[in-house]
Amino acid sequence: MRILRLLTVATGLALAATTAMAQTTVPGVPRNETLILENPEGTIKNPGWFNIWTINAGGQYTGLHQLALDTLWYIDPERGLDGVWENSLAADKPLYNEDFTEMTVKLRPGIYWSDGVEFTADDLIYTVETQIKNPGMRWSALLALNVESVSSPEPWTVRFKLKRPNSRFHSLFTVRFNAIWMMPKHIFEKAAEPQKFDFNPPVSLGAYKIHSHDPDGKWYIWQKRDDWQRTTLGRHGEPGPKYAAYIDPGPPDKRVIAQLNHNLDVVHDIAPEGMFTLSKQAPSLKTWFKNFPFAHPDPTLPSVIFNMQNPAFQNRDVRWALALLIDAKAVSMASYRGAATLSPIGIPPTGTHPDDYHIPLQDWLASYEIDTGKSKIKPYDPNIGNQIADMLRPTMKEQIPTDPAEIRKAFGYGWWKPNPQAAAELLEKAGYTKRGNAWYTPDGKPFSIKLMVEGDSRPILTRAGTMIVQQWRQFGIDAKTEVAQGTTMLDRRVAGDFETLISWSVETYGGHPDLSYFLDSWHSQFVAAPGKTQSPRNWQRWSNPELDKIIEEVRRISFDDKRTVELGREYAKLIVREMPIIPLMAYNVFTAMDETYWTGYPTAENPYANPVPNWGNSRSMMVRLKPKPQ
Repeated sequence: MRILRLLTVATGLALAATTAMAQTTVPGVPRNETLILENPEGTIKNPGWFNIWTINAGGQYTGLHQLALDTLWYIDPERGLDGVWENSLAADKPLYNEDFTEMTVKLRPGIYWSDGVEFTADDLIYTVETQIKNPGMRWSALLALNVESVSSPEPWTVRFKLKRPNSRFHSLFTVRFNAIWMMPKHIFEKAAEPQKFDFNPPVSLGAYKIHSHDPDGKWYIWQKRDDWQRTTLGRHGEPGPKYAAYIDPGPPDKRVIAQLNHNLDVVHDIAPEGMFTLSKQAPSLKTWFKNFPFAHPDPTLPSVIFNMQNPAFQNRDVRWALALLIDAKAVSMASYRGAATLSPIGIPPTGTHPDDYHIPLQDWLASYEIDTGKSKIKPYDPNIGNQIADMLRPTMKEQIPTDPAEIRKAFGYGWWKPNPQAAAELLEKAGYTKRGNAWYTPDGKPFSIKLMVEGDSRPILTRAGTMIVQQWRQFGIDAKTEVAQGTTMLDRRVAGDFETLISWSVETYGGHPDLSYFLDSWHSQFVAAPGKTQSPRNWQRWSNPELDKIIEEVRRISFDDKRTVELGREYAKLIVREMPIIPLMAYNVFTAMDETYWTGYPTAENPYANPVPNWGNSRSMMVRLKPKPQ
């Protein structure tokens, strides 16, 4: 309710202020030549620090990793400018030897840094060796773990010798969100200590170079290079905006005001209520989905994550019982006001994944059966998306799609039917008992669960967790939410200091069926002992021999092997059977785009890029955006 009140006030303020063009929010550049984007980092501390190869030392989403930097390859979370895979600084895909102990890279000649120095193999070798020699830099640990040596046997060729077979080593240099960015050797080799070098002003490999930045860290302006043709983005055409500004527009209500006044072209993410306000009051609004649910489903999967080292959650019957107590329709309404894209499997329903996984597994899901000890049930409901659409149609009317394919794309391909009776039977099978209205564990203690949420720092998922806890409590479980915001949440997650939490341990490429981006880290070899720090991303600390077997086969085949999809489906079925996490939905991002000055944004109808402006792939927007005649 507080958000709704704020947005009501915000809308009133915006309309009272003016409906005409407001003053430019960034100085020194023409508004009609400038694309203004939100930087979700807010105001940057130490704003003059551009050395992204050090950790936590400055801004990252200031345009630095979107527009100025470059690396070997990109995988777009959607369809891409010219296919999902993009050879960027590399001229071709990675070349491995037979046992994946060597990777050879053929580099693209004719690419120049913004100061006129050509990018060469020396820059790539320097990037790798510098980080290995300086432990504590952003990618030093991963490179030291994998790289035995790196060399250039001939011009424009770099060869990596690896310490162990790794058919996915190239992923370190492949942008999904970001990757290992190239360092300019001719600049950094002059610095005595690369970790302490601010890299200010930064030289650029991308199509934009730094123009200016606010000494207080509120905005960064980038200018299109005169020689944009000598960058990897240039082969797709000339970028439309002459300038791109990444700004801190303030809290949610001020973002709404800024876009209503045309002072913010791209909002990174706002609450559903903010998007609904814009959809009613901003005729120049552009969103991923033309109508409800508007948001872009990112290739991440918010889930209920069990701490599998907690004895209370080591029986899959208990985990399944808790899943069958969740009413996904109520969670969708509580969290996203219905704008959730549900997923019953451990793969987000975004990018190419519906075609590779969700649609092909529908028959298997429909026939999947659970033995509760007293009955056999088929828990899958393929019609939940339709039910949510029907719930929303009386108020959202024509904004709710009617085409079945569009409904599935917007609301998901189904989820589990709430079944308290089956949940009770599963708990009884696991030795739990019910006395009065309360459930007790096999050792006679009240069955209690703490579900950790992020509070105001991630309100959508906090609302989801609150609804789930309410559903568990109604069943007789002593469930409570536990708020651990921001850094505290991250610290406790890696420490395993939780019982259950709402977060994601599944992050995929989105535009490619390979799941190794997160799946390799789920191997039992990486599971930390209780009380020790867990490396990303197996927050559930789950060990399973069948999963290890799948991961080990993935490691032995190439990235584009057709067997990858088969193994991905085996993983998805295993997650359903074992339920180490309860997958909920894609992380839908309410990115709002204003067409007053620019047209050509990516959408579900034209999915050439992820529109969320802090992703490295968002650079693709620049060559498709065109100025709108004023």
